[in-house]
Parts: sequence; structure tokens; C-alpha cells
Amino acid sequence: MCDTAVAVTGDRVLFAKNSDRDTNEAQLLEWIPRARHRPGARVRCTWIEIPQVRETHAVLVSRPFWMWGAEMGANEHGVVIGNEAVFTREPVAREGLTGMDLLRLALERAGSAKQAVEEITALLARFAQGGGCGHESRRFRYHSSFLVADPRGAFVLETAGREWAVEEVRGARSISNGLTLEPFANRHADRIRTRVADAARRRACTEARARGARGAGDMMALLRDHGTQGDESPGPRYTRRNGAMAGPCVHAGGQLAGSQTTASWVAELGPAGARHWVTATAAPCTGLFKPVRVEEPLHLGPPPADRADRDSLWWRHERLHRRVMGDPARRLPLYEAERDALEASWLAAPPEPAAAFAEADRRLAGWEARVAEAGGRDRRPGWVRRHWRVRDRRAGLEA
Repeated sequence: MCDTAVAVTGDRVLFAKNSDRDTNEAQLLEWIPRARHRPGARVRCTWIEIPQVRETHAVLVSRPFWMWGAEMGANEHGVVIGNEAVFTREPVAREGLTGMDLLRLALERAGSAKQAVEEITALLARFAQGGGCGHESRRFRYHSSFLVADPRGAFVLETAGREWAVEEVRGARSISNGLTLEPFANRHADRIRTRVADAARRRACTEARARGARGAGDMMALLRDHGTQGDESPGPRYTRRNGAMAGPCVHAGGQLAGSQTTASWVAELGPAGARHWVTATAAPCTGLFKPVRVEEPLHLGPPPADRADRDSLWWRHERLHRRVMGDPARRLPLYEAERDALEASWLAAPPEPAAAFAEADRRLAGWEARVAEAGGRDRRPGWVRRHWRVRDRRAGLEA
């Protein structure tokens, strides 16, 4: 499951996306430079190979460790894209381009949001959507919707098989795991699976927050929302059906759906250029947004996989995240104010990306020690604790 939102104002476009995947499905940032390709070259996507174009743009993407395609990303021309799984009545091909493949291909080939929409729809017509999209189950297949933006505006693109519908965004708009464009949605949507994904509730939450957004900080707050306004506790509410999926900051533990937010991205696009902020870690409510640039690759350690390690950023943060979520009301306040103050200072005067990541790593070590020393028991419902015990064991995380 996922959520993407934009706010199109008079002089800039604000963009935000949470990528929700399986619990141990680590995500990494990958910088791909501009490149020229020989005539007849081909590119291997997640499941199929297609002809390569003559020249591809420089891109920065956030992708699940095992996929070629990406959940979200940006290119050197200021184009940003986020995608969502949508559930339709149309069959999903056993092989084809995944929604994540379509996203990365569009970023590599398009110089504007409008061109990105045209690229995705042309690829759909030629190759169709297909192939397994789940980490824990490759049989999990779906179609996709996209929110495509650049400094001039944004588009919502929804698909069902090779068919599609598009809408230019006016003001604030968000997408979740359900079709929204009529009459396309009425013709193609799988209402039951869309309801299990709580798509309408999360979309209402993100769109309301996007309408009030005035800057990147507001979009970060949007992505940290658990959909529990009015509750005193800062943590999420869990249900047996789908865990904590009432808001865009999703936490796993459901018995029908078990997604977890595994990466987050905020962008501010304007005439002066693009600013990008990423967590490069799971659970934005426990993490820190750091500045990145499409043209400035960073070495963030070895790429993560689905086994815990001490060297990758994603898994270093995961130790903090999993401790905090056992009792967020008690543990998150141990460092939340410090995190928010650091983020606010960076929004006011963005540091060099390498310096920001180094400082974030230093703070992470201190926060993890602080939370570990606090101790206490896991206060989540029993079925949620069981979900996480199984995934911790699979990842090789110590108790």
C-alpha cells in the first residue's frame, strides 16, 4: 500500500510519498547517471527486457532492494513520480512491466511531467503491466496509479491493464490504493480489495493535509500522520484486518493486509530548482528527513536486503524503529523534539547532503541507545507482536 500527495500553488509544487511494502523489504536510494546507449541496446527491467532509448536522464530513485523499478524518484529535469498499487477487475499479466518499472523508465526518458505521462501510457500500450510485485509473495500482482509532477504542475494517471485515465491537478490532490477518476474507476475498480486497503480513508487524510501545506515541513508532517487525530497517544491504532493503515504512516500487523511504510520522500519544486528530502529508512514517524540531490551521489554503505545488518542505513535505523513502536507513547518522546528541531534547522538552511547524513547517523546511534536504556514492554496487541516476532526472526534480528 502507498500514499502520494501534491499541492500545486502559484509558484511551486509540493510533493510527498510514503512507500508501503512488506515488513523486511528494505529500500535503497540509487543514483543513476545520464547515459548514452548504443543502437539496438536493451534494458532488463524487473521481469522483462525491452528496447533501450538512445539517451537516458540522470535520476535518483528509491526502490525495493530486489526490484529494477522504483517506488518513487526524481530526475535532473525536476520531474518527480510516486506510484500506488490499485486493485481492478482487469486481469494482471503473469509477465510485463511493473508499475515500479514504468515509474523508473518514465524518469529516465521524460523531460517534463506531461512527457512522463505520455511515456508511461505508450509503454503500457506496447508491453502491458504484469509480473509479481510482492516480496513475501510473488503472486501479489496489481495495476498502478501515478502522481507525476514537475515545477509547472502535476497529473494523476490511473491504469487498469492497458487502459488509463489522466487528470491535471488543480490545488491539492492525493492518491492511495484505489481508482478515483470517473467514469474510469466505476468501470474498473475492485471495490472489495480497495476497501480492505483503507484507500478512501487515507486519501481523505492526505488530501486534507495537502490543502493546508505551505512548505516541505508540512508535507513531512503529512507523511507522519497515523490518521488518529484527537487521540492523546502519538502512536497508531491497530486492527486485526489490516494493522495500522488508517493514515499514511502505515505500520504492519494486520491479518488480511500487513504493509509497513519502508521509505519516504518530500520534494519542493519551483523556478529556482528542486529540493528533495528523504528518510532512506522505514517509518517516518521514527525517522529523520535528510536533503539529497539528483546530481550528487552519496555512499550510504552497502545496499540492504531482507536480512538485518549493521552496515546499511536502512537496517541501522530499523533497530530504533522496532524498539520505538513497541511503546511509542513512552519511547518516541525520548528524542522526537531533538529530531524535529534538527529537521527545522535543515529546512531553514539545508546542509550539504553528505554532512546531513553523517550527522543523522551520529544522532541515530544516540537515539537508539536512549530508547534501549528506557526498557519497558511491548504494548501492542498480541497479533501485532506475533507479526513482528516472525519478521524479526526471518531478518535475523536479536530479541
